[in-house]
Amino acid sequence: MTQQHTGDRPPLDTGTVHVVRRRELGRAVRGTFVGNVMEWYDVGVFGYLVVTLGPVFLPDAAAATQVIFMLGTFASTYLFRPLGGLFFGWLGDKIGRKRVLFITLTTVAVATFLIGLLPGHAAIGATAAVLLVLLKIVQGFSAGGEFTGAVTYINEAAPDRKRGFYAAFLDAGSYLGFVLGAAIVTALQIAFGQQAMVDGLWRVPFLIAGPLGCVAVYLRMRVEESPQFDALLAERADADGVRPASLRVNPLRVFAENWRPMLIVILLVAAANSAGYAFTSYMPTYLSTVLAHDAVQGNLFSLPLMLLMACAMPFVGMLSDRVGRKPVLFAAAIWVILLSIPAFHLIGGAEPAGIVIGLALVGLPVALYMGTLASTYPAMFTTRSRNTSLGVSYNVSIALFGGTAPLVIDALIRATGDQLAAAYYLMGMSVIGVIAVCFVRESAGRPLIGSEPNVETEEEAHRITTERLRAVAED
Repeated sequence: MTQQHTGDRPPLDTGTVHVVRRRELGRAVRGTFVGNVMEWYDVGVFGYLVVTLGPVFLPDAAAATQVIFMLGTFASTYLFRPLGGLFFGWLGDKIGRKRVLFITLTTVAVATFLIGLLPGHAAIGATAAVLLVLLKIVQGFSAGGEFTGAVTYINEAAPDRKRGFYAAFLDAGSYLGFVLGAAIVTALQIAFGQQAMVDGLWRVPFLIAGPLGCVAVYLRMRVEESPQFDALLAERADADGVRPASLRVNPLRVFAENWRPMLIVILLVAAANSAGYAFTSYMPTYLSTVLAHDAVQGNLFSLPLMLLMACAMPFVGMLSDRVGRKPVLFAAAIWVILLSIPAFHLIGGAEPAGIVIGLALVGLPVALYMGTLASTYPAMFTTRSRNTSLGVSYNVSIALFGGTAPLVIDALIRATGDQLAAAYYLMGMSVIGVIAVCFVRESAGRPLIGSEPNVETEEEAHRITTERLRAVAED
């Protein structure tokens, strides 16, 4: 057990309560944060290059067909995330969180970099589009283990009373990565024009993933193993104290034991990420293709709001530590249900101020969702099966309702001719979210299921141990 010592005082008898060392926690936050930045950097770049990449990989098709193909390529990434979530979740529960997180981050970074090296249709014909789809599938498979592995790790490493605050940095990193990728694309479009982007400048944002990935991998290599998984290995040690190199994990047994919380996760992800992906990945396309705004202008409308959302998420996590996860999640879902139609009316107007307000009305509940859910999901599962359970349930829902949200919304608008179809879709998903939150067990400030408490000081650990001994004596 890791303990934190103060000055020259001898360590207090804290039993099995884990005292989180500040230095290790800082490394854990940085190591998981950068992975989410890297993963969503690609999402931002690709989402903001949808209109640009169409002529590069499908030049002979109509503009609408190009957009649909690129959105479909984006969606195909998410269809392979459940397989990645299952494989890397199982592996994370088997050999540990740290090693798996290194694999997923490296693969995501390399695949993003390789997209920047792809030849276009002019060089190799339809093979270019096939290679693009294949690399996006590799990204999706690896990303299936990236976020859920990172969120599992940081929740196991953070103090119980501040788990919401530290876990919220993961989604903050996601949105900062998205903003970074989208901002680089927008800056290039402003500086060189759209034609220059089509002619080859589109490669630059993807190639930047190379050095960014090197920095991210370096920071991730410095993290320690999750204290909760480390404690699990210690429990399985033999009579001589030798820990096993890996643990046995039966996915079928995991599903049989955890299907109820896994179903709740699926519903929560459907509600939150349909809104999240609609705001981040579809809004630029919606503004430029459905509402006929200039592509750069559409980016400038939404990027500052995304940055504010990312900065707000740790404070949302802190709020959930104080008032509980459920009240914040209820507020997010009800906000979407009540204000989506007014929001899309404002977005569809001609006034720039109205468009910004409308986008804010869509984006702020996303910040409430994301700033809370990163600490909500892992608390539903035990340490021995947390990574597998979360990896599958989260990514199944992402595949069905998250990454496909831009494509589904675009198809609904084109099929109905109603620009409010997006609002109706998001409202329906958040109705599902309200139902799911009703079944969530409040976890703020409490130890993870089946784990000993994580605390910040030896004094706090000693107090918990003393209270336990007193309770035992009274019984």
